[in-house]
Amino acid sequence: MDSLFVLREKIQELYAKNSRIIDKMIQFIIALAVFYLINTNVGFMKIAATPAVMLALAVICTFFPMTMTVIAAGILILAHMYTVSLAALGVTALVFLVIYIFYFRLTPKMPMVVLLVPIAFVFKVPYIIPVAYALIAGPSVIIAISSGTIVYYMMEYVKKAAAGMKGKDAAGLMEQVSAYVKQVFQNKELWVVLAAFVISFLVVYTIRRQSVNHAWKIAAVMGAVVNAVVITAGDMALGIETSFGPLVTGNVAAIVIGLVLELFFFAVDYGRSENLQYEDDEYYYYVKAVPKLSVATPEKTVKKINERRETEIIDAAEVRRRNRQQNGKVSARPTAKKGPSAKNHNMDEVDKMLLTQSLKQDLNLK
Repeated sequence: MDSLFVLREKIQELYAKNSRIIDKMIQFIIALAVFYLINTNVGFMKIAATPAVMLALAVICTFFPMTMTVIAAGILILAHMYTVSLAALGVTALVFLVIYIFYFRLTPKMPMVVLLVPIAFVFKVPYIIPVAYALIAGPSVIIAISSGTIVYYMMEYVKKAAAGMKGKDAAGLMEQVSAYVKQVFQNKELWVVLAAFVISFLVVYTIRRQSVNHAWKIAAVMGAVVNAVVITAGDMALGIETSFGPLVTGNVAAIVIGLVLELFFFAVDYGRSENLQYEDDEYYYYVKAVPKLSVATPEKTVKKINERRETEIIDAAEVRRRNRQQNGKVSARPTAKKGPSAKNHNMDEVDKMLLTQSLKQDLNLK
């Protein structure tokens, strides 16, 4: 377990040293992924769907705040909608206007959420978003999650109905608008998913703020369970067909992400928690204090042998060898010229063992 905390400390140190570069790299990757998904799913305008335009937009957005990526993504979607029909353009522009009004007023600092929700839907793990952001953010994020969800289902409808929307004249414009609004906002699956996200978010947010032990773990598990229960109940009640494979894997991934977020944002030692009580003139206070858990990164130290001391040990070993020769324990050998190389050459196996033992004793090695 300590190795995880050591790894966390190393990652945090790495991020602290290179935070600006890492943030820009993440921003570029997210922008590139968003533009790629837009061009792949609703890339009706051939010029805007080219890789060069996609890469250029991602590079430009990297040097601006994340909100600029949201705006650029909206403009790119509108350009593709214009290629489909005026009805698609008008309805999409109106929905974007409402979303941007609520977004900029209530959650202007959460552009990442709006971008990550459609990406999570494409990878079939959208259940990660409400659980993860309920652990690290406040209830206002629900608006950003809902906005991203609506945008995804709008793109899904246009992707499927684009062929039937093309080639209509002005007389069929209202019919297209009515069909677009009906198919998107009367989509039962959309409202079931939104209900699951909102309820799951509120459950996770409420539990993780409690003073119970392991609140974040309990919150992540309960959020995943609520997601699965609400979507399953909605499917049974409204007759919606949902694939249970992605439902299970997505919620398991949500629990894993929740545990990772706890490691980085709420690592505490419940074994050393204390319940405190004190009072003033008007109130009694009951406080639960839980210390944060941190592990210092171990530093490798190399103990260098003093060259002079090493020479003294070798000389002492040589003296002991000569004494043994004089006492007849070891047959005499011709001596060579003194020096480190000559001494090492003349030592036999016993001398090497004695030298090794002396070195170990000097360095206090086992």
